[in-house]
Amino acid sequence: MLGDGENGQTAAHLLVVDDDERIRTLLTKFLARNGFMVSAARDAAHARRLIDGLVFDLLIVDVMMPGEDGFSLTRALREQIDTPVLLLTARGEAEDRITGLEAGADDYLAKPFEPRELLLRVSAILRRAAPVQEKPGPPQTLTLGEVRYDVGRSELWRGEDLVRLTTSESTLMRAFARHPNEALSREALVAELGGAGTTQERAVDVQITRLRRKIEADPRNPRYLQTVRGSGYMLTPD
Repeated sequence: MLGDGENGQTAAHLLVVDDDERIRTLLTKFLARNGFMVSAARDAAHARRLIDGLVFDLLIVDVMMPGEDGFSLTRALREQIDTPVLLLTARGEAEDRITGLEAGADDYLAKPFEPRELLLRVSAILRRAAPVQEKPGPPQTLTLGEVRYDVGRSELWRGEDLVRLTTSESTLMRAFARHPNEALSREALVAELGGAGTTQERAVDVQITRLRRKIEADPRNPRYLQTVRGSGYMLTPD
């Protein structure tokens, strides 16, 4: 459920999932003061009940929770919904970030963090997740073997089945669709995702691996989403 924010604009509805009541309350109040609608859940089970009954624009999920942790919750939700996920954790190692991205998260923020950085991350994710306004015209489709990508709708289909894409995966597919048969550098793809740095480049590699699983008949020997040595990655539709 969405409400009206400043200037009559629709406010994004966020769900904060954290077992620490103090942090959960602080985040809820901080985000609400900055114009968002905010709901809160104390654990994964509570989050599932809220998600079953409400529509959220972004999930902010703590990793280190008792019982089902944030990685597991994100991985399970990815089988059901494509709502963007921002993971929060006290562990900031690169490998933990990669684990989060492999689970399907759109971004990863290590504690402690500056409140302004959280706002910037949230805004960037919501901006990437916003529907792309396409110019009217005939639909454009890229054929990738048994898979087809509807450029106008940013949708990936296998036969009659819609293949769910995360926000980051959708962002990368739109970039590749704008430049078919053209190698895009990892730096350019990092920029598309709104990040920078070596760790972000590794994150691109993770997203490419996930996309190949959804596109390729044999992800280990990709036909359509190819690695171009020294240049980056290239989408080569039929």
